[in-house]
Amino acid sequence: MEEHGGGSPRAGRRIRQVRELGILLALVLLVAATTLTDPGFLSAQSVQDLLLGATLLTILAVGQSMVLITRNVDLSVGSVMGLSAFATGTLFVSFPGLPTPAVMLGGVLVGTVCGVVNGVLVAAARVPALVVTLGTLYMFRGIDYWWAAGRQINAADMPDGFLGLARVTLLGVPLPALIAVAVVLAAGWYLRSYRSGRELYAVGSEPAAARLVGIPVDRRVFAPFVVNGSLAGLAGVLYAARFGTLDATVGTGLELEVVAAAVVGGVAIFGGSGTVYGAALGALLLSTIDAALPMLQVDSFWQQAVVGLLILVSIGLDRLLALRTARRLRGGGSRGA
Repeated sequence: MEEHGGGSPRAGRRIRQVRELGILLALVLLVAATTLTDPGFLSAQSVQDLLLGATLLTILAVGQSMVLITRNVDLSVGSVMGLSAFATGTLFVSFPGLPTPAVMLGGVLVGTVCGVVNGVLVAAARVPALVVTLGTLYMFRGIDYWWAAGRQINAADMPDGFLGLARVTLLGVPLPALIAVAVVLAAGWYLRSYRSGRELYAVGSEPAAARLVGIPVDRRVFAPFVVNGSLAGLAGVLYAARFGTLDATVGTGLELEVVAAAVVGGVAIFGGSGTVYGAALGALLLSTIDAALPMLQVDSFWQQAVVGLLILVSIGLDRLLALRTARRLRGGGSRGA
């Protein structure tokens, strides 16, 4: 089984390729226009900053895409990332002798537990994901506020080796960006190569039909929520390493930007279609818009309007391509009628 998008796997692949090429073209045009205005936009330092800026959004968009493909959504990712980041800082403060890898694993585990809570409520209790994750968005944020109790954890509370992770580069590429690339490749490989990954598309396309052919729908829905929680935990750890200042407001409002990155990247909001590669391109495009608008002398007020327009164009383009493909397929099968 493969992702759909217009009546057949081949049509779905074609739409996906058109969408991803379109995002790539928009990205190239944006970078070219910004560079003409300010040649420093493509300096080594600016590119590094841009990649670092896109890292967290890319990781979160990958997890969100896997959830969206199953015809669900996770609105709690910003809160999960914030809670994981604060947990990471608290572990350093409370257990100064704890090895850095163990602390990082602890931060990821906090995110995983949050993902399990979401997954159980959606898959086992069969409560709509929108309702569940809207509730856990506030619940996890509330726990974060209660835990922080107005405190702030600063860079001085964390070891230099951990804070230096964001400054480590390989061939000029920041280590966190390489981690994001690894996450994208691993998720893309899983969705394409494993039967359970391909079945996520079947579940998102038509859950009732998926049950009829013997796919364990509840289990397939549960797994992406856990993965999404783990990736939000990883993003929280990387946030702590990069910024070094943590309080209960970390990640506030990020969930809508994450959903936007996935949708702009071609992941259908109604499930069954899209790739994590497109979501990663969507995250990179949104991050580039964020960095480019000030250089293009565009008021930051317009940033949200641009993102909203991109979402509308993406959804409209998906619909247009799907209708055209379906019409062509119907025409090809009506010989002699």
